[in-house]
Amino acid sequence: MSASLSFDQAPPISVPLRFFLTAPLFLIAAGLALLFTGGDALGSRWHPHTLGLTHLLVAGFMLQAMTGALFQFVPVVTGGNVQRPKRMAGVIHSALTLGAVLLVAGFFTMNPDLFVAAAFFLGTGLILFLLVVGMALVRAEALGHTLHALRGAVFSLLPTTALGIALALALGGRAAIDPSRLLEAHQAWGLAGWTLLLLAGVSWSVVPMFQITPAYPRLLTRYFAPCLLGALGLLSAGVLVGIPLLVVVGEMALLAAAAAFAASTLVVQARRKRKTSDSTLLLFRGAMVCLLAFCAMGALGAMLPSLAEMPGPPVVMGLLLILGVFVSVICGMLYKIVPFLVWLHLQDRPAESETPPHMNKMIPPLRSRWQMQLHFLSLALLLPAPWFPLLARAGGLCLALSAGLLLWNLMAALAIYRRFKSRNPAGAPHRES
Repeated sequence: MSASLSFDQAPPISVPLRFFLTAPLFLIAAGLALLFTGGDALGSRWHPHTLGLTHLLVAGFMLQAMTGALFQFVPVVTGGNVQRPKRMAGVIHSALTLGAVLLVAGFFTMNPDLFVAAAFFLGTGLILFLLVVGMALVRAEALGHTLHALRGAVFSLLPTTALGIALALALGGRAAIDPSRLLEAHQAWGLAGWTLLLLAGVSWSVVPMFQITPAYPRLLTRYFAPCLLGALGLLSAGVLVGIPLLVVVGEMALLAAAAAFAASTLVVQARRKRKTSDSTLLLFRGAMVCLLAFCAMGALGAMLPSLAEMPGPPVVMGLLLILGVFVSVICGMLYKIVPFLVWLHLQDRPAESETPPHMNKMIPPLRSRWQMQLHFLSLALLLPAPWFPLLARAGGLCLALSAGLLLWNLMAALAIYRRFKSRNPAGAPHRES
């Protein structure tokens, strides 16, 4: 590992793991929702069941995994000190979990009070997260484009949160605003600014580290974040003041940036030193192919606006981006991050104690491949489901099974940690505050 990584700054293992182990539960719930609602959840992107399913993925699975990763990544990679990580993570995790459950329940029942409660808990959790992680990033002494991307991603979470709270309050009857004017900006800041920019910033460090690849092109790492944020600014201005040309220019710039990131990732992976392919590499590759497909559909939609007015293509684009790109990458990263955390936190054992297994052996490769295959099978079944609704239930079942296997695999690594800790009590624990 790089000597510049600050492993002494790592929070207690319980801090990121509480998020990582909660995330698959939302993915299981998304699969079960598809299994029981069938084609209703994929008939139109504005159907309440579709919105409920979407937020199981973005406010549930993705948000849990991303906040947990930043609690670990910011101190170790940037040197930013997150104050009282264990206490703050407990409060933030509880608020985000309850808020996501309430929000999804609101979409499936259309109960206004649930939206208001969700706005309170999600807003509280995200504001606390922005304060503690944002301050750590501001004070971070590290240099480089990873830090700039992380700062941009966390900054993007601010308008995502503000717009999301406003939309939830509008659905709850507490705010007299037109949701249609805010939806596109909320989606763009959340999926492009917060999620894609965070994915790119983490990839600058994680892909070369874990996949033994060359570094990303300097031109991409230097200009990706400012270009993405500039495009989001154009799109938001166009939406808020009603200038369609600005919206189109912003969208095309976002698609170009996303395509450049996907293509560059595939190129550096093709040049990796280690020629064997594991589940993480294959999940990453599949995600980048889905991102390129999403960008192609987005560009086609800009040239043929009638496509966006049809119910099917926008749903397919959402599946490609959320399930195909972000869920795939998060699954792949969890297969590297969780075993590494277990290995890291077992290094303080006594010298004469039993040696823990290698990181690559903590999660059986065969089981991670089964999970990956089920995940991609669910995606393959769900992509045509807007036109063939019967496939939605089969896709939902595969998604639930995939998520259950993901949870089982992560729990296997945690079981190794607990077993070795019980046999070999630690001498010098990590920060527990």
